[in-house]
Amino acid sequence: MHNTMQALVKSEPREGLWLRQEPVPEIGPDDVLIRVRKTGICGTDVHIWNWDDWAQRTVPVPLITGHEFAGEIVELGRDVQGLELGQRCSGEGHLIGHTSRQSRAGKFHLDPETRGIGVNEPGAFAEYLRLPAFNVVPLSEAIDDEIGAILDPLGNAVHTALSFDLVGEDVLITGAGPIGIMAAAVARHVGARHVVITDVNPDRLALAAEVADVVPVNVAQEDMGDVKARLKLKQGFDVGLEMSGSQAALDQMVEALVMGGRIALLGIPPGKSPVDWSRIVFKAITIKGVYGREIFETWYKMIAMLENGLDVRRVITHRFPVARFEEGFAAMRSGRSGKVVLDWTAGV
Repeated sequence: MHNTMQALVKSEPREGLWLRQEPVPEIGPDDVLIRVRKTGICGTDVHIWNWDDWAQRTVPVPLITGHEFAGEIVELGRDVQGLELGQRCSGEGHLIGHTSRQSRAGKFHLDPETRGIGVNEPGAFAEYLRLPAFNVVPLSEAIDDEIGAILDPLGNAVHTALSFDLVGEDVLITGAGPIGIMAAAVARHVGARHVVITDVNPDRLALAAEVADVVPVNVAQEDMGDVKARLKLKQGFDVGLEMSGSQAALDQMVEALVMGGRIALLGIPPGKSPVDWSRIVFKAITIKGVYGREIFETWYKMIAMLENGLDVRRVITHRFPVARFEEGFAAMRSGRSGKVVLDWTAGV
């Protein structure tokens, strides 16, 4: 193994990322070293590329970015047990503490000390990644590297979709980005009756219809009242999954839900948004904020569903060798792509 590796680095506090030679990470006694094969580009990575206000406040420079990956273990720390060299894996990108009440209760995803690889700590856009063994998720042969590289965002979709019982329910999803589309596929897989996904981007609605058995609705052209009538919904939708971060979408969702409806919120609105709280109170709406994945319950659930026929591969619309990473980011920033996967094995 070499002492240096290629990595995508936020090396300057301005727009862009740069492919650089970096030292291969040294692992500690409880870590593994992973040879990265495939990575997914996330909306978070686009924020870091754009160097927006959030990125400037959050991301130290220089930093190797990226947190969606699949690869194989090439080195084990001396205290690591239960994993082996050559094992294929993905991993949980949230690095948690072990002293908080939440962590000690096993609610790892709620640990307030959480730090993110590729955001606060060196990430996965590299030939090699150091990761605590605790965070490693082994992959079965049923899950190839390409799907392994998008398990992190699929996990966001699964965590959000499974926040409430969907069996026999009518589900409204606002925001047909890759995570919204995957949430729609999950909702259908677990037994929702009608799944409607809304957006104003026709490309993403077309992709949603390709990936999952859903009803895509362009809310710029079609009224939600007409949609409910068409589906013969007497009162409205039972469950809403808000994936867009759009205040207008949330307002529309509240109106479209039944009395006592439930909403899981994953989308992040910019800044502060005005909310008609009285409407939410009088409709007895339950709202749950969703962040990341339940560690590790979401991973077990999504791997089981993938092994049981859940198919999200068509949400991947672009594939590039890492040398063409700029094209990958251009595709993501266009707003017309699904997931974009970078291949780190093609010689960089």
